[in-house]
Amino acid sequence: TKAILICNPNNPTGSLYTPEEMDQIRDMVKKHDLLLFSDEVYREFVYTENPYISAGSLKGIEQNVVILDSVSKRYSECGVRIGALVTRNKEIRDTAIKFCQARVSPPLVGQIVAEASVDTPDEYFREVYDEYVERRNCLISGLNDIPGVFSPTPMGAFYTVAKLPVDDADKFCSWCLSSFSYEGQTVMMAPASGFYITPGAGRNQVRIAYVLKKEDLEKALVVLRKALEAYPGRVEE
Repeated sequence: TKAILICNPNNPTGSLYTPEEMDQIRDMVKKHDLLLFSDEVYREFVYTENPYISAGSLKGIEQNVVILDSVSKRYSECGVRIGALVTRNKEIRDTAIKFCQARVSPPLVGQIVAEASVDTPDEYFREVYDEYVERRNCLISGLNDIPGVFSPTPMGAFYTVAKLPVDDADKFCSWCLSSFSYEGQTVMMAPASGFYITPGAGRNQVRIAYVLKKEDLEKALVVLRKALEAYPGRVEE
């Protein structure tokens, strides 16, 4: 192992690393002289009183940390692949620039959009933050009201991983898209098994993003409830 990657706040779970966990990561990086790549694109979306700890603030591993950032999440500019790689390590910076100059060229329109986004007023972030809190509360409450479904409360980002009463989430998600509808509508989710390295893990879990407005989330929850009632592979615990 030469490097480790964390996403904080996390996609797909919406979890947030605690200060104690970040200290453990720091100690491991220092002990084994690893690189620590920290994806922090969701750092504006933290819904807890616990402090958010950036990898860039960890003492003693300043030359080992690389922070990844992107405008696509912060400004809701999906598909605009413009971001930043931030590190105090000169060798990593120089190497990254070589690759960028050799074969990577960010799109012109994306650069223009990203440059303009920097001037976004702080009020925008407050409004977006408050809206995501409302959406999170709506979704998590609605999920946990469905019999057999459990979702923890995400502490950041705008995702959750929910446990469903199904035999196989991959089959269930496919079935929802191909064989089920309620009043002409269905739901699309990401099976969580693809986020695990352990075979069989996440078999009955799905990732859900609460990026829709509350009214649409409420409709989706109704459709999900109906889908679970009709699914032939439902598992009763």
